[in-house]
Amino acid sequence: MRTDITLDYPIEIDGVEVKVLKMRRPKVRDMIASDKSRGGNEEKEVRFFANLCEVTEKDIEGLDLADYKKLQDTFNDFLLSKNAPAGKPS
Repeated sequence: MRTDITLDYPIEIDGVEVKVLKMRRPKVRDMIASDKSRGGNEEKEVRFFANLCEVTEKDIEGLDLADYKKLQDTFNDFLLSKNAPAGKPS
């Protein structure tokens, strides 16, 4: 399952304006890979979210902080809820 995250401040990926990122539900293997990766907690989280959204770390780093907070909220919703988060599942 993937959840659409509508960006308030679209980013450009490969010359194309992106207004929506799709985040998939995390798996245990994603957590293990993140824990094994280098860098501080923030860098690991960026890498983790990039993997879940199937974009690059640079793409995530280019997000407005308000949109990054939406990624964090969606991730937390995945962990806390048995149901799909408030975003639009696809």
